[in-house]
Amino acid sequence: MDIMTAMIERNTAAAEAPVAETSQEQNLRMRATRYLLAGLRLALGWIFLWAFLDKVFGLGFATEGKNAWINGGSPTKGFLSFGATGPFQGFYNGIAGAAWADWLFMIGLAAIGTALLVGIGVRVAAVAGGLLLVLMWTAVLPPPNNPFMDDHLIYAGVLALLAVTNAGDTWGLGRTWARLPIVQRFGWLR
Repeated sequence: MDIMTAMIERNTAAAEAPVAETSQEQNLRMRATRYLLAGLRLALGWIFLWAFLDKVFGLGFATEGKNAWINGGSPTKGFLSFGATGPFQGFYNGIAGAAWADWLFMIGLAAIGTALLVGIGVRVAAVAGGLLLVLMWTAVLPPPNNPFMDDHLIYAGVLALLAVTNAGDTWGLGRTWARLPIVQRFGWLR
């Protein structure tokens, strides 16, 4: 074996050997991960709650004041009547403006946003939010800028990540919530 081959083998072995991380580095990485996940939880919670507030009061961002729910507007009528496209367009056009659809949509936005912001019931909020987001994705198929992927699916994936990592425990009331007897009995409420 020549010297060059020996050096290559030694460097390859060194590169493939696992690097031992100190417990301090592991703690720092875990702490940074918890804070990042908590920040994502708060950001998504605000997205859901803001959509609720804007549709209720017509704050002028996505909903004009005259179309606010509080002024008799429908949170589902405009988009589902005129924005829905693709294979499910007929279904969404059919439920546009229905009182039950308005109430379910608005209760969902408020409950999901509040749960994520407070950090309680994150698993339930993630499932409900994921379902809502996938339904919103199906309302506009295919998405305008990609054959299939859009932000609704990314948000749904982030919600799943938040649920499986107990992201409500950091900067939230998740740990306190988890100690409640009903939550201990039914872990899916976490």
